Amino acid sequence: MTEYRVSARRIDSHGSLAVAKEAEITLDTDMAGRRDAMNPVELLLSALAACMLKGIERVTPLLAFQFDGAEVQLEAIRQDAPPKLTLIRYKIIVESAETDARLDLLHRNILKYGTISNTLSTAVPLEGNLIRRA
Repeated sequence: MTEYRVSARRIDSHGSLAVAKEAEITLDTDMAGRRDAMNPVELLLSALAACMLKGIERVTPLLAFQFDGAEVQLEAIRQDAPPKLTLIRYKIIVESAETDARLDLLHRNILKYGTISNTLSTAVPLEGNLIRRA
């Protein structure tokens, strides 16, 4: 079993700081919002994007999948009362000459072995696809 640790502390009424290992992230905890930091939903979406990109790095050697680049685009739909996410949409864009069947295989493996995607999908619907960069 793997364990993860993050600590976060309030800096002032405009923001907070999260620390893990030697990395720090400024958090938007200002009630008015901040342009220079991510809010909690944006951080959650960033975690999902990182999970998907890390999944690509994990499975492409196993699949002997050739690619030149990858990008993940995400959006979330939030309801106000009670406040919660009701849908997360994603698009994984891969630069690759692999066949459509191999792209589908990559997509299935990214979702199958993703810690964050598997966790989130039990709480909120994830809708999306993997496409080839045109």
